[in-house]
Amino acid sequence: MDHRRALRHPGEAAQGRAEEQLEQAFRDGQDELFGALYYLVGNAEDARDALQEAFLKCWRHRADVPNVQNLRAWIFRIALNAGRDVRGTAWRRRRRPLVDGQPNLVSGEEPIGLDTSRREELARLQQALLKLRPQEQEVFLLRQNGQLTYEQIAESTNLPVGTVKTRMRLALRKLREALE
Repeated sequence: MDHRRALRHPGEAAQGRAEEQLEQAFRDGQDELFGALYYLVGNAEDARDALQEAFLKCWRHRADVPNVQNLRAWIFRIALNAGRDVRGTAWRRRRRPLVDGQPNLVSGEEPIGLDTSRREELARLQQALLKLRPQEQEVFLLRQNGQLTYEQIAESTNLPVGTVKTRMRLALRKLREALE
């Protein structure tokens, strides 16, 4: 009987696979997504909101999953768009991080074995990430957290590859300067 049902409704089986694939890809990239959103929006509460919104947007478009060539890039693109939306709202402007000017590590816990100078360096890097222009932040986060190629970033942002590379170069230069 299941075989007949599959023959009668072949789209249901494909849809089920697409849903499983989307859920798994979202689970696999959740930490990186949250980290990218945290740096994009500036605090954990808004990052969580953006992450939830991103999942809902992905879920609404789950029928597109079989046609997506790079699911990770697609999810990151949607998540960064959701993060930009959250960052731009009036509600976001009224909120403040719990500790002004001191971003927390994504996990909320300090890595074991980091010495004081390494922690200071990490704090400077986090501050520098928050000070990047949104366009530089986006390219940097897609490249570092999303692990996308320059070509994939260009495709997902509708920018020329040269522009993507320039933004990445500027972001890296600013981050290096912050660490010097």
